[in-house]
Amino acid sequence: MQSIIVGVRFNKIGKLYHFDANPVTDIKIGEFVVVETSRGRQIGEIIQFIHEPSSPMDGSWKSIERRATPADLLLRKQWQQKQVEAMINCRARASELELEGIKIVAAEYSYDGTRLVFLFSTETEDKADLKSLRKDMQKVYPGSQIELRQIGPRDVAKMIGGMGACGLETRCCSKFLTEFSPISIKMAKEQGISLTPTEITGMCGRLRCCLIYEYEHYVAARKELPKRGKKVLTPQGEGKVVDTYPLRNIVIVEIEGSGNHDYHRDELEPWDELEALRRKSEAPCDRHEGGGCDCGKNEK
Repeated sequence: MQSIIVGVRFNKIGKLYHFDANPVTDIKIGEFVVVETSRGRQIGEIIQFIHEPSSPMDGSWKSIERRATPADLLLRKQWQQKQVEAMINCRARASELELEGIKIVAAEYSYDGTRLVFLFSTETEDKADLKSLRKDMQKVYPGSQIELRQIGPRDVAKMIGGMGACGLETRCCSKFLTEFSPISIKMAKEQGISLTPTEITGMCGRLRCCLIYEYEHYVAARKELPKRGKKVLTPQGEGKVVDTYPLRNIVIVEIEGSGNHDYHRDELEPWDELEALRRKSEAPCDRHEGGGCDCGKNEK
């Protein structure tokens, strides 16, 4: 039997996880199901069918256990209502233990309350020793398996939400980004964005996710444009490229004696190629001196 692979999401703006839906008949998008995850049994929503899934890393897909019942959804809601209180209690205990640089960001119960995960972040790269905190929280919540899980600054910003550095009322990570892409300073340089930290750093303290949005378009566009410092021929004569606007296909050319001018790339010709053709046309014919050549070069 061919596997029916579906994408399941556990949070409104969360990553999609693939599961085998064969154990459940006539599954539909929008239905809620119970699955086993690394964080225990969870309830997720069917978002889409995966028609050409990549091979699973562990060799097999995890299967959906069953459809979630109304009782399951009510149980999940009841445990979710206790998450804020659990987070506050954990923060208080972390303060009592004087755990410097540790911030308890959130608490997450599994839908049936059998597991309680505290998500935390640190101000340093050093590994935090939280054995005492986990042991103490286990005493406070003996009916749940306690787990402490570290998350990065981008995940923290995503969970907290708030206004973006650009002025959007909701940060991209909290609004629609389901995964974080690798961002580098090269992306800002390629787009001509100021490298001032306040200009390229997000609320999380890392390079802004939006630096990748138009990066590929800039890379592709720049391949079609002459580079800075190159000589080109314009309708007004020879000049040197001083800047480009890739998405508009505009090149800024400095022409001696008349300053800078804007040109569309179709108006320009490469100076080096034309110069090479000129030199070739002026070069003597290899056969000319030997006679029998009618090219007309070097004729007086």
